[in-house]
Amino acid sequence: MKDPLFNPIKIGGLEAKNRIYLPAMHMNMAQDYKVTEQLVEFYAERARGGVGMISVGYATVDELSGSTMNIGAHKDEFIPGLKDLADAIKNHGARSAVQLNHAGRYNFSFFTGGKKPVAPSPVPSRMTKETPRELKIEEIKEIVESFAQAARRVKEAGFDAVEVLSGTGYLISEFLSPLTNLRTDEYGGSYENRMRFGLEVMQQIKIVTGSDYPLIVRMNGNDFMPGGQGRKELAVYAQALADAGVDALCINVGWHEARVPQITTSVPRGVFGYLAKGIKDLVDVPVIASHRINDPATAREMIADGTCDMVAMGRPLIADPYLPQKAATGREKEIVHCIACAQGCFDHLFKLKQVECLCNPKAGHEKECRLKASDSPSKVMVVGGGPAGMSAALAAAECGHEVVIYEKENRLGGQLYLASAPPGRAEFSELARDLATQVAVHKIRVVLNTAVDEKILDDEKPGTVILATGAKPITPPIPGVELAHVVQSWDVLLDRVATGRRVVVIGGGAVGVETALFLGEKGTLSGEALKFLMVNKAETPDDLYELATQGTKDVVLIEMIKKIGKDIGLTTRWGMLQDMSRIGVKTNVSTKALEITPQGVTVEMAGEKETLPADTVVLAVGSESFNPLQETIEKKGIPCQVVGDAQNVALAFDAVHNGFAAGRSI
Repeated sequence: MKDPLFNPIKIGGLEAKNRIYLPAMHMNMAQDYKVTEQLVEFYAERARGGVGMISVGYATVDELSGSTMNIGAHKDEFIPGLKDLADAIKNHGARSAVQLNHAGRYNFSFFTGGKKPVAPSPVPSRMTKETPRELKIEEIKEIVESFAQAARRVKEAGFDAVEVLSGTGYLISEFLSPLTNLRTDEYGGSYENRMRFGLEVMQQIKIVTGSDYPLIVRMNGNDFMPGGQGRKELAVYAQALADAGVDALCINVGWHEARVPQITTSVPRGVFGYLAKGIKDLVDVPVIASHRINDPATAREMIADGTCDMVAMGRPLIADPYLPQKAATGREKEIVHCIACAQGCFDHLFKLKQVECLCNPKAGHEKECRLKASDSPSKVMVVGGGPAGMSAALAAAECGHEVVIYEKENRLGGQLYLASAPPGRAEFSELARDLATQVAVHKIRVVLNTAVDEKILDDEKPGTVILATGAKPITPPIPGVELAHVVQSWDVLLDRVATGRRVVVIGGGAVGVETALFLGEKGTLSGEALKFLMVNKAETPDDLYELATQGTKDVVLIEMIKKIGKDIGLTTRWGMLQDMSRIGVKTNVSTKALEITPQGVTVEMAGEKETLPADTVVLAVGSESFNPLQETIEKKGIPCQVVGDAQNVALAFDAVHNGFAAGRSI
C-alpha cells in the first residue's frame, strides 16, 4: 500500500506531490523587506529535501503590518526578490506559496517609526504593552484592498498559491474575537459582523487574483484565550471561509498571549490534530493539521486516520530539510528530529536575531556550510560524546577526516540525557539518539566506557584533538554540604539517588527549575492512568485534575537573586514556571542558603533567618567546565580545540554550534 504521506494532493487546481507542507515561519532573514540570498538558500534546501509545498512569510501588506525583517509584499518593487524565491522553490520540485498577514495590535511602534499599531478597537496588548489605534471604516477598506494587491504581487512573482494568516492574535483574528473587537458598526457586535473583515479579505483576493488561483487560509482551531473563541465558534468561521471560495484551511492554535503551551517540547506530538479533524468533518476543502508534528509516523497516522488531509511541518524541516526524502526512501531512522526546544528559532526572534537551530547548525547558513573535503585529511580524536563532541565529529567526518570519539560513559549523548529527565523534556533524549545515529551513518569509530589518558593519546596518534569533556556540577561552600541527605541535582535527574518527602532545592536557574519539576511530578497520575480513570468515569474531572497535578513531595526552590529561571529561554520559561505553580512547588527568591543542618536549610530572607525543613537537600547551583586533558595534549604538541561546556558552560544550542564550527575548521 502506498504511504499516505506521499499521495499527491490537490489544492484547488494545484497538485502537490506529497502531503508534507512547510508552513510560513518568522525567519528574520529579510532586509528592508527584501528577499535575501540567505532566505533563498534556506528554502531551496528544503525544496531539495522533498517537501510537497512551501509557504514563506509572513509577508507584509502595508507598512503597519510588520517589520523590515518580514518579507515585503506591499510594493511592486519587491516582486523581483519574490520571483527569485519562487523560482528557487519550484526549480527543486516543491510547490510554493506566500503567507500574507497584518500584525494589527501585535506590531510594535518600534518597527513602524513610532506610529501606533492599528486594530479594530483600542484594546491594549499584553504582548507588546502598547494600546493600538482604532481603525476607521475607510482604513479597513484600504487594508482589504492591500491584502488583495499583495496577493496580486505574489501571483505575478510566480508563486503557485497565496496564503492568508487569519489567526494567532493578528489583525483578522482581532476582528473575529470579542476580546479585541468592541466595535458597534458593521465590523463589530454579532459574529456575522466580526467575520466580515476576514471574509472580505478572502473575497477581494479572489476577485483580484482570479477564482482559479489557489487561496489557503491559516486559522486558529481554538484561540485558547479565556473569553475568546473556542473550536465550535471557529468551526463556523471555517465553514464560511470554505463557502467564500477558500481552497484549503491550515489549522493552528492559540494566540501569542494564550497560556496554553503550543510549540514547546512539553506539548505532545500531534496533540492538536483533533481541531483539524473537527473542521475537516465540516468542509469539503483540504485541511492541514499543525503543531508538533515532528516525525513521519505521527504525520502518516494522522492522514491515514482521517484527522487531516495534509500535515504542516515547520521546525521539523528546519532541523532536517531532508526529512521527506528520508521518509520516502526507507531511511526514517536517519531523521534528525526537531525537539521543540525553541533555543534557536523562537528565542532568537525575541532577540531580533535570525532563525537558527539547535539540532541543525547548518540551518540559516546553507551556503557557507556546504562542507568540502579537506585538502589534507588527518586523524581527529574527539574526547567526549555529548552534543558538542558529536557535532564536531560529524563536521570533521564530512570534511573527509578520519574521526574517532572517546566517551567515558556507556552511551553517546552526555548532558542531553540529563536535560531529558524532567517531565515534558523527553525530546532531548531523541536528539541524543539522532546524533548517535548520524555518527553511525558517517561510520565514525566510537569507543565507549573509556576515559582518555596519556597512553590512549600515544596509541591513537591523532593529528588533532577536540576536547568536549563537558562540565561537572558545582558544590557550593555552604556549611553542611557534606551531610548524607545532601545530593546533587544531576544525580536526582538521573535517578541515582532517592529523595525524601520534604525537599529543598538550592538554586533557581534552569537545572534547579528542572529538578523541582522532576520532583514535584512524583506521585502524580500518568497520562495513561488519567485517560483510563476519565473514560471509565472513576473520578470527577476536578478530582482527576488534582490527582494529575498534586504529587507526593513538598518541594521548595530557593534562589539568591530576584528571578527564577533567568537562564531559561523566553519561549519555554513561562510554561515551566506555570507548571511549577500548578504542581505546588514553592519558590523563594532573594533567599540565601546560610547552612545545611540535619533538620533542613537555614536561609536568610528579607534580613530574617529561617529554617526550611528538609528530608533531602538538592544542590542545583550550576556547573563548571571540566577539562582535565588540555595541558597534557598541549605538552605533546598536538593541535587542540576545546568545545562545548568544556570551554564555556552554556546552552545545548551553543554546544552543538560550537562543536560544528570546530569540526569544520580542521
